[in-house]
Amino acid sequence: MSKIHALTMPKWGLSMKEGRIVAWLADEGTEVSAGTEIVEIETDKILSALEAPASGILRRKVAAVNDVVAVAGLLGVIADNSISDSELDSFVSEVRTRAAVQQRELELSEPAPEVVVLQEQSLRYLKRGEGQEAVVLIHGFGGDLNTWLLNHEELAQGRTVYAFDLPGHGGSSKQVHSGKLSEFARSLELFMDSVGVAKAHLVGHSMGGAVSLEFALSHPERVASLVLIASAGLAPEIDGEYLNGFVAASRRKDLKPLLERLFADPNLAGRQFVEDVLRYKRVDGVDAALRTILSEFCPKGKQATVFRDRLSELQIPILVLWGAEDRILPASHSQHLPPNIRTETFVESGHMVHMEAAAKVNRAIQRFWESK
Repeated sequence: MSKIHALTMPKWGLSMKEGRIVAWLADEGTEVSAGTEIVEIETDKILSALEAPASGILRRKVAAVNDVVAVAGLLGVIADNSISDSELDSFVSEVRTRAAVQQRELELSEPAPEVVVLQEQSLRYLKRGEGQEAVVLIHGFGGDLNTWLLNHEELAQGRTVYAFDLPGHGGSSKQVHSGKLSEFARSLELFMDSVGVAKAHLVGHSMGGAVSLEFALSHPERVASLVLIASAGLAPEIDGEYLNGFVAASRRKDLKPLLERLFADPNLAGRQFVEDVLRYKRVDGVDAALRTILSEFCPKGKQATVFRDRLSELQIPILVLWGAEDRILPASHSQHLPPNIRTETFVESGHMVHMEAAAKVNRAIQRFWESK
């Protein structure tokens, strides 16, 4: 087993080219375990912590706080004490030499979003990984496939994982017809047919969880398992003020405080995150689509459709994940579910728990899939 490991700048999402070191969470000379959060990194999309790739001692910090480092660039070195300083120097030099090649390889191998046209409706999607088992990631209200930028690649280890934009969102058609959950479930069905997926593990966040439940109850034979992340559809309560404010907001100063509610740490709703949402909301057809969806989804500040009493109909494995500090959908919605449903709550995380606690959420999902 190798006694020396490189800690390198990850690639979180298609657009990421570099990241800024916000803080080191461990000092040089500190022993760390694989999976320990070791450095905080800020990108143009998100602030997140990078975990140690292996156990050992943080022998050297190569990048300093506020340094901007390209993807695949060296941040630090984890090694045993048996590794000499001269060996560390040689290792650092080798990794830096390889970094430029790796960056080019990443650019060439990076998958690009695709579009399928189904019954006069176009759906944008991104496919990662290869494997016999298929997974479909379904975002929430006002989101898109970029919601999964910290999860998609990690979950695509040995599986084929698709993230797609629901109608009215992202790069998909903005026509949503009635905006009912059943229509979104129909879009999911057509999407799976178009990419040749007969049966899939569904991972749904927020409204995407309600879409997943709607689909699973209608087509249980096509669902291998369900992962519901801060899912709608489990109880009527929801932050209607947030939803109405999100739809109405057209300026940064109005939108930013709303988006801050999505996170336990409001600083994660950074400038670029807010700008991306504003840009989406200014696309022709988006305002009408969101208003139509909201009128069906939460007509009076409460969820119109609750599936809790029908969960016992589903004879498939179900995992429910929630952020303990969710201000949009209360974490209490994960309580008192049928005993066959696994639940896990993450502290210091809000509605976007799969972004705030990405590594922990990814591991929880992978354990769930592996234990079935």
